[in-house]
Amino acid sequence: MHSKQTVKYICESFPSGNHYYYKKELITHDCWENIDSLQWSRARPISKSTFIKREKEGYKTEYIVKKKAPAQVIPIVKK
Repeated sequence: MHSKQTVKYICESFPSGNHYYYKKELITHDCWENIDSLQWSRARPISKSTFIKREKEGYKTEYIVKKKAPAQVIPIVKK
């Protein structure tokens, strides 16, 4: 398990009202002293309860609000 300094929890909110929760971990490709080798891992899905639990425990959390317009529905007319 990662420490509070090497993990962050993300909540993405969309205009539709949907919320998605992710976890990212700080990883290294060489050693921890080599700052150039540090990188955030791919976002891994987690549950809402895990996100809230970790936020209360003091882990770094990030809220991202997506302001993307919903897709336009184009009807298909068959002839």
